[in-house]
Order: sequence, then structure tokens, then C-alpha cells
Amino acid sequence: MKQQERSPRDVIARIRFFHKDQDPTLVKRKYQALRANVFAFFRGTSFLFYEDWPVASPLDQAPLVWVCGDLHLENFGGYKSDDRKIYFDLNDFDEATLAPSTWELARMLTSVLVGGEVLKIKRAEALAQCHLFLNAYGQALIQGKAHFLGQDEASGPIKRLLSELAQRKRKDFLKERTVLKDGKRVLRIDQVKMLSVSGPERERVISAFHAWSATQPNPPFFRVLDLGQRIAGIASLGLKRYALLVEGKGSPDQNYLLELKQARSSTLQLHLAIPQPTWMSEAERIVAVQQRMQAMPPALLHALSLEKDSFVLKELQPSQDRIALQSLTGDLDRLDVLMQTMGRLTAWAQLRSSNQQGSVSKAELFTFAKAQQGQNALLEYAQTYARQTEKDYQTFCKALDRGEL
Repeated sequence: MKQQERSPRDVIARIRFFHKDQDPTLVKRKYQALRANVFAFFRGTSFLFYEDWPVASPLDQAPLVWVCGDLHLENFGGYKSDDRKIYFDLNDFDEATLAPSTWELARMLTSVLVGGEVLKIKRAEALAQCHLFLNAYGQALIQGKAHFLGQDEASGPIKRLLSELAQRKRKDFLKERTVLKDGKRVLRIDQVKMLSVSGPERERVISAFHAWSATQPNPPFFRVLDLGQRIAGIASLGLKRYALLVEGKGSPDQNYLLELKQARSSTLQLHLAIPQPTWMSEAERIVAVQQRMQAMPPALLHALSLEKDSFVLKELQPSQDRIALQSLTGDLDRLDVLMQTMGRLTAWAQLRSSNQQGSVSKAELFTFAKAQQGQNALLEYAQTYARQTEKDYQTFCKALDRGEL
């Protein structure tokens, strides 16, 4: 179905509506982050992408797989797992759900085309990168075996990233994010990455977190020393996101930093007619899908409820980072390696989570890849939507500059 034309005012109204029940102060920060460039705008407005997905699209005739739901160039990254080893994998599952594989692929391909401006490559070069991604993805599905990517297995820019992450020390990370007061460690409130949390909100969060930690094997590890409001990311700005400094293993240099991130329903589910599993909470959905799609989940990954909201808990680490697009500017050789690796990682995640709660089997993924179904249609749609995103971004910038947001 041909995508319908939308008026400039419609885009602004939809952006306003999506953020209407979120923290206005944080939403203001998000709007400024979206304005940075068209890729940042695309990253932070996945709801527009899925609202615009054509009804009864031929692209829907694809295998049902578990998707992270917001696959783009910067939603891959390095992190440390519970085994304390460093891995590179898909790393954001807020929108995770069961969907046609083409939904995930189309968003990734569009991100490559939109990201070309930041990468400083021509549209034809960005399109060539899309082909590399799709070919690597298809070949990995045909091979049918899900691998993992650690420091020893990585190459190119990913190996460099993981090697750098391996050198980072938690002690230095603590010094960067905290300060010592009277021999005790507290969070560094800089009004940029961290805001203070006080009064009833602070008491509620800490009390609920301690109630959860009492059910864990080592409750003293999770004793909260300080709590702050964490400012990070783009798409999730506006939601509740806390940083917790906890006791850890005892001394101030052995404290740990954790993150609690509010979970909301996936934006994809509003536009899917596919039955979904029944989850106890949105956080449980995110954690369950992340555990089945990643080779190894990040350290201390849990789903928990704080009063009426559910949150995803994980460790904040010095060894958690992504490859910034700016570091690859104009470097097509390194970009080639990265794009092929991302294609394989996407396929491995789908293979790993195959045949679970509605997802297709590995055999069906093999058949889909062997037939190379829908590649041309995917690329055509990605190019069309990249142009639409560029128009929406210009409309957004003008509205923001006029004070309409």
C-alpha cells in the first residue's frame, strides 16, 4: 500500500501526543537531543516509524521472529555479562516483541540511509552498506548456527572497542560518576548526566528496591547508598530512569552502580495483529526477550516492580559502550566490517530465539533466507522512508525553533 501523505502539522501533533504523559522537563531535553541531526531524530521517534508502516504491506509476509523492535546503527554495543567477560551484541530491547522479521530489517536499513549524513557518505555508498548488511544477515541464517562475539572473536572497529572496554576499571568509573564525602561514596549530581532525587519519590524507590533485594541471595549487596535520576539515551528520555549506588562488596571502591529503567509497552504492539505472550509486566517482556536474543545478557539483568510501574535493572558498567557513528566518518573499510557483523548478529539473535512462543523454526528462517524474499522491496521502502524522515526532521526543527514544542 502506498504510504499516505501527511501534513507538516500532523507530524508535530503526533510527537506532542506521544510525549503527553511524560516528564515535561525531560521531554524538553529529548527535543533538544532530537534536533542534533536527522539520525538522532530517527533514533528517538520509533513510534513514527511504526505508525507509518503501511497497512497490509507485502513486507508483512515474512517469518515471525523475536525482534528488539528498534534496530539501528547505534543499538549494538559492548557490555560485561555475569561471567565478567565482554561481548558485543544487540543492546536495546525496550520495544522487543514478536513481529515479522522485515519490520526489524526495514528499521535497520532506514537507519543506515538516514545515518549517511553523520557518516559523511553518499546515498549510493549507504545503499551499498545496506546490501552488505542484508547479505551477511541472509548468509548467517542459511548457516543456521548462532555464534557469539567476544573480544577474541571480534575484528575491525568492534575489536578495538572491546579492547578499549577491557582496559576500563570499575574503580575509575566510580570516581567519574561519584564523589567521596566523609569517607562515603555518593553520586555526582552534575545536572547533565545525573539529577537529584529527593523527598517522597526517593523514599518510595529505595523502599521498593530494598523489598525486592530482600528476595535475592545476597541482600546486603543491594543496600542503597545513594539514588539519582539518570539522563541517558534519546528515545527513553522522558521516562523514569534511576541510578543506584549500592553497597556491592563492602568498601567504597567496591561499591556498584546500577540502573533502573522504566518499562513501557512496545510501540510495535499498537500496530500488530499478531497474538503476543501474556507477560507479568512490561519489564518481564523486555528481560525475557533480551535473554533469549542475546548470546549472554548483561550483568545483574532483572525485571522488578516499584509500586504501579515495572523497571528493568542492570549494572552500570565502565565496559558498556557503543561505536559512535562519528568515529567512522568516511571510513568505508571499517564500516564494511561493522555492517557485515551487525547483519550476522541480527541473524544470530533470531536463530537463538527461534521456535519460542510463536517464533518460527530455524528451518523456516533458512527457507526465507535462501529465497532472498523481499530484499528489493525492503530496500525500496527504506529509501522511501529515509526521505520521509528527512522531511519530518526539517518540520520538527522549524516547529522547535518557533517554540511550538
